[in-house]
Amino acid sequence: MFGPNRRLRKEWRYIGVFAEEFMICAARAQVGPAGQTFWAIVDRSSGEMIERTRKRAPFGRGDVWSLDAEKGQWQIGSDEPGVVTWLDTKEARAELRVGDGQWVESVNPNGEAGGWVWTRKRIAPVECDIRLPDGRHWQTTAFGIEDESAGYHPRRTIWSWSAGVGVTADGRAVGWNLVEGVNDGERNSERAIWVDGEPFEPGPVSFDPGLGHIDFAADDGGGRLRFEGEAERVAKENLGYLKFSYRQPFGSFSGSLAGLDLASGLGVMEHHDALW
Repeated sequence: MFGPNRRLRKEWRYIGVFAEEFMICAARAQVGPAGQTFWAIVDRSSGEMIERTRKRAPFGRGDVWSLDAEKGQWQIGSDEPGVVTWLDTKEARAELRVGDGQWVESVNPNGEAGGWVWTRKRIAPVECDIRLPDGRHWQTTAFGIEDESAGYHPRRTIWSWSAGVGVTADGRAVGWNLVEGVNDGERNSERAIWVDGEPFEPGPVSFDPGLGHIDFAADDGGGRLRFEGEAERVAKENLGYLKFSYRQPFGSFSGSLAGLDLASGLGVMEHHDALW
């Protein structure tokens, strides 16, 4: 549970899917002994967002969990195919079955003696079956991001992050994972842009503090990825040893990223300040 400098081990698995009709995220996180699940569903036709964050009892399943193809508990970092993330609550039910996509993986020291942070991300098609108690039902395949992370982060970690999918002006499928504040070195970072499924690493990016845009360096093709929010998760909590606050809006993107002009884009932005 404890690592270098008595830092708590953190790990999480997050999946986000961004479609014309809806957007959804579902995650399971652990910080030392403290477990949590969170999820959100945005109905883009009405702008309504349904979301819940709940503490998870030690060894409890919680609202969100993932299984492998053999129905066993999914192990973070596994190379087995066929992972399915399940959401089952009185407010919503969902099955998110992840297809193939090329992982981008990084392991970075965190600036403290012996500390490290591992993460891997991929853009992939996700078969979605989402049901709400009022009869709304989405069953389709859309692209999204799968994020698995673990390690011993600095006691105070502040970062901004974005993930999304879209189409370039010349008709190519594109997806991205961009970050500032964690795993964001000049090279071997977690930053990635996938073009027709093939990833490359852009240089460092700069996030607007208000999460209105992301800027790329001129040496990296330049450009500004603009964001228009539609619905937002926001929370602030003080658990004594653990404190955090975050904003996580979902919405649409325009502009360009690393020299690639977007015809359309959907996804998520985030700013997180954690004392953990």
